[in-house]
Amino acid sequence: MTASAQIFHDSPADHGHSAAWWTSRIAIYGALILWAIICLFPIYWTLTTSFKLAPDVMKGNMVPWVDFTPQWKGWEAIGLSPARLFEESTVREEFLKRFANSAIISLTSSALAVLLGSLAAYGLSRFSYKWAWMKNDDISFFFLSQLILPPVVLALPFLVLYKELALLDTRIGLILLYTLSVLPIVIWIMRDQFSTIPTELEEAAMVDGLGIWGAFFTIILPIALPGMVAAFILSLVLTWNEYFFAALLTSTHANTLPVMVASQTGSQGINWWSMAALSFAAILPLIVIGVALERFIIKGMAAGAVK
Repeated sequence: MTASAQIFHDSPADHGHSAAWWTSRIAIYGALILWAIICLFPIYWTLTTSFKLAPDVMKGNMVPWVDFTPQWKGWEAIGLSPARLFEESTVREEFLKRFANSAIISLTSSALAVLLGSLAAYGLSRFSYKWAWMKNDDISFFFLSQLILPPVVLALPFLVLYKELALLDTRIGLILLYTLSVLPIVIWIMRDQFSTIPTELEEAAMVDGLGIWGAFFTIILPIALPGMVAAFILSLVLTWNEYFFAALLTSTHANTLPVMVASQTGSQGINWWSMAALSFAAILPLIVIGVALERFIIKGMAAGAVK
């Protein structure tokens, strides 16, 4: 059989393999694009609603400059429209105050949770503990089981406790509560992260003269950094969006953005445009942080998959 006949003979199989490959690629990327649209649609809807008037909201118009003409009504309601940006606005001052409260409380509580949770998770992954009948796995599950309790069960105890400790309507009160609430998740994530790191690395570091803390900070911590970033982002999202305790334990000085968003309902109904503007302004920092730290999250996922 000549070379040309061999090529001609193999061509249908090659074409069939190529067609199957392209079909699978198109199906996979089509499904991913569809899922991305589904995930991003709420953000798109929130952003476009902030530029709508009441009739456009009620009619469900979706496409700017096609279904409706964008207006700054929603952003005017919080003093962030171009026309009112350089004017005095009590609403904008209140928004900035709530934004600062949310940022300080969420960032501080998330950082504390990651710090304390990483230390606890490192101990659970490297040392054997026994308290009564509980061992390492039982202790880890005990931490995670604290999330089973609904927040409303803890409402009255925390209200009474915070009143006695003079922590009502304070940032430090919410910081302590939020740190406690996300700590079990951080411990669970970081224990799994530390368990994937070989103990031989620490042993080699201690042979070279480092102590247990030196090995932890110089060897283990840099390797576990992607997992810590992922735990920090998850904690930040949970604390930033928390509403129940923020509404219960604060009134004037330590109110956060979720409480302000929920206050857009009144006797006349829901101001969808101002609520949408507030909501988008509230989630925008999380979007920016997620995009900025994306490489750490991907690195952590890839490291876990390899190990």
